[in-house]
Amino acid sequence: MSDLALPTVTDTVDDADLPEESPGGFAALGLPDELLATVEQLGFTTPTDIQTEAIPVLLAGRDVVGIAQTGTGKTAAFGLPLLAAVDRRRRGVQALVLTPTRELAVQVADAIESFAGRGGAGVLAVYGGASYGPQLRGLREGAQVVVGTPGRVMDLLERGSLDLSGVAFFVLDEADEMLRMGFAEDVETIAGHVPDDRRTALFSATMPPAIRRVADAHLHDPVRVAVSRPASTTATVRQTYAVVPFRHKVGALARVLATTDADAAIVFVRTKANVEEVSLELSARGVSAAGLSGDVPQKEREKLVERLRGGTLDVLVATDVAARGLDVERIGLVVNFDVPRENDAYVHRIGRTGRAGRSGTALTFLTPRERGRLNQIERLTGTRLDEVTIPSPADVSAYKARRLVERVGRRREAGRLDLYRDVLRGHIEQSGADLEDVAAALMALAVGDEGPHPREEGRRDRYEEQTDEDGSFVAARFDEGVSPRRGAAERGGRRATPAGGGSRYRVEVGHKDGVQPGAIVGAITGEGGLKGSDLGKIDIYPSFSLVEIRADLAPDVAARIGAARVAGRRLRIRPDAGPGGGRGPARGRRDRQG
Repeated sequence: MSDLALPTVTDTVDDADLPEESPGGFAALGLPDELLATVEQLGFTTPTDIQTEAIPVLLAGRDVVGIAQTGTGKTAAFGLPLLAAVDRRRRGVQALVLTPTRELAVQVADAIESFAGRGGAGVLAVYGGASYGPQLRGLREGAQVVVGTPGRVMDLLERGSLDLSGVAFFVLDEADEMLRMGFAEDVETIAGHVPDDRRTALFSATMPPAIRRVADAHLHDPVRVAVSRPASTTATVRQTYAVVPFRHKVGALARVLATTDADAAIVFVRTKANVEEVSLELSARGVSAAGLSGDVPQKEREKLVERLRGGTLDVLVATDVAARGLDVERIGLVVNFDVPRENDAYVHRIGRTGRAGRSGTALTFLTPRERGRLNQIERLTGTRLDEVTIPSPADVSAYKARRLVERVGRRREAGRLDLYRDVLRGHIEQSGADLEDVAAALMALAVGDEGPHPREEGRRDRYEEQTDEDGSFVAARFDEGVSPRRGAAERGGRRATPAGGGSRYRVEVGHKDGVQPGAIVGAITGEGGLKGSDLGKIDIYPSFSLVEIRADLAPDVAARIGAARVAGRRLRIRPDAGPGGGRGPARGRRDRQG
């Protein structure tokens, strides 16, 4: 028996039998009108092979075994029939999706939520490494679709907080990866809590004997759908990469965007929370960027895409789901700010550029720990990626200066320069300065280079996380522009006083919200009219953060900052009340990291 054989499978759809596209589009697949309308609003036009084959089968009530990689459209292949099976009038869990990792759980939950549309089914992601509170609250409020990792689902079952007796649709996503990670026993236990008469979909990139046994045990007379990997990307895209430590990603991205010749760029991140964070961080660094995630209403999405096409917006930060169906010729650069979790998703991302015969560039940020992913991507695309050097601040200034010089000839031809000649001559006569020095200084000012600041020399950003014995998160600290002297004072055990006075403030977002320090910096500087240098140390705890601000906030400024949202929550900024006011990390029970 071959590895792909399934004794219980009665119908098989092989690659050769799959149509290149469905003549009737999604309308021909039998989706309910409401879901069909949402799919069209999201910009989906032609279903992928696996969607064409799996959706009608699942809608008909049959079980499915899908052999497919991420990037083939499998989330919609099971997510749309799953939503069609949910009774939105009935509270309680009616559909369960198991994924091997927390990142995929969030990604799949975001996708299903976007398919559901506003006022649709309640979708909840449950995974280890995060606070139980929001997840328990979501279950109490009647979540109808749960997407989770086996470890956390098991924890919730053991607590008696998760009732699976009403599940009518059960999905095992990336089943081979789940078994490889040692979740076979958990999967068996969870499947035992789900009613026997549910509909089941199993998706796996491969079909080893262990997966065949799972299919035999938990699926009834399934239809087998096998699709090939997506086609490799066009040769018109130059594929590059750079190794960038996590803490330097935003700065590197800002410098890349400042020196690109591309008309427009799209920056891919993993989750909708990252969309908000990276957009705010770019704004804090002077980059005009907009975010596009599943939370963006359709009308707003249309406006953003139109601005991108029309040239009034040049940088879009987006998730994979939100960017589906996006076809804008101006996009000449794609940046993978986060490496796609699945290699096949890489192909779809970089396909946003190099369209209509135009050339494009794709740049992928790899952290030092992710270098191993490079070989996987190269094997998938059959293309060797070129390593590039991220522009330095000096490179950015030089690039802007060259662009400025390119405009000099046109400005000279336009005339009316006598005023400026007189001012220049007067300055040189009065100061005795060299003409070239004056021209160079004017150019530096024109590109925003104010020159070196002695007090800033040797300063660097620092981001540190604190964990307890089992590796669970306790708190994080971010020092923007830590000087060696200040660092030494902290190592001596003394708390550094914010330069120029100032105060320590509390904001109501923390690690459980997935917040990054740059998002806090971006929100406070953007809403409060402050500079990044006005902020000092940031301590991130599970449910709140403490921020040093080197200038006292006026009431109206504090009100604007307090109303700002980060990771979907208002900051509600207020002076820190100290330990009696709720400071300090909360220690909870040890979390299963599933």
